[in-house]
Amino acid sequence: MPKTQQKVPVWKMLVRGALVILGAFIAAYGLESVLIPNQVSDGGVTGLSIVGSQLFGLPLGLLIAILNIPFVILGYKQIGKDFAIYSVLGIASLAISTSLMHRVPTIIEGDTLLITVVGGIILGLGMGIALRNGGALDGIDMLAVLISRKMPFGTSDLILFLNVFVFAIVSTVFGLQGAFLSAIAYYIATKVIDIVEEGLSGSKKYTIITSEPEEMVETIRERLGRSATVSTVQGGFSNEQMKEITCIINRLEDSKIKEIILEIDPTAFVAVYEVAEVRGGNFGKRKAH
Repeated sequence: MPKTQQKVPVWKMLVRGALVILGAFIAAYGLESVLIPNQVSDGGVTGLSIVGSQLFGLPLGLLIAILNIPFVILGYKQIGKDFAIYSVLGIASLAISTSLMHRVPTIIEGDTLLITVVGGIILGLGMGIALRNGGALDGIDMLAVLISRKMPFGTSDLILFLNVFVFAIVSTVFGLQGAFLSAIAYYIATKVIDIVEEGLSGSKKYTIITSEPEEMVETIRERLGRSATVSTVQGGFSNEQMKEITCIINRLEDSKIKEIILEIDPTAFVAVYEVAEVRGGNFGKRKAH
């Protein structure tokens, strides 16, 4: 018999909803206290809403709510009901928060580098919290997902491409400098979103070809508490049989494994890959020394 889908507990749904609202509140604070007063915009639908607000004098919150409606409908059809509900909650909270914070004091003025860095960090933190808990604060990501299914482009490439047009429109209001600063702040925000979603302990995969496989595996196990797999590989040119070690670690262990490799076999061939997600096994149950 097929497994019945487990229902998410009500308390967990409420916590996720509260965190989506918190993320919207933080993002609104970054916009109203750092970016907008310094003629710097966000990307996506929020960026277009900021431009519309500056040009026509309409409330920013109202434009955020209206312009995101088509994307919420899109998210409901393409991604699912839960995502749409949390996104409505997040977008509505962002719209209300920007209205409530419209007159909050500007915390940074004049220093363009500090404005883009601090504004991007605050904005990315808020958006990342919302995304991590199942909601979105901006509809352009949903559009990129839909287009990527119909065209031979990656989602991230399409998000970048779509935002080129957004920042071109931003330049008509904030000028070229404002558009460039907006792009920098948006880039910083996307990196912060990645950190918030994946956590500081995001994973990496190390592939090591070494002449000392036994000692390498044992040392990794003793010092990091990580297991590793060993396989036999053959050189395409030399036809030499070699041992290849594969090990998944978190980012905090990155420097430690490099020390181990350098200590045991400085001539080892090493390739490092970013890992989006790790499940199963005993990956989270390690005791590093």
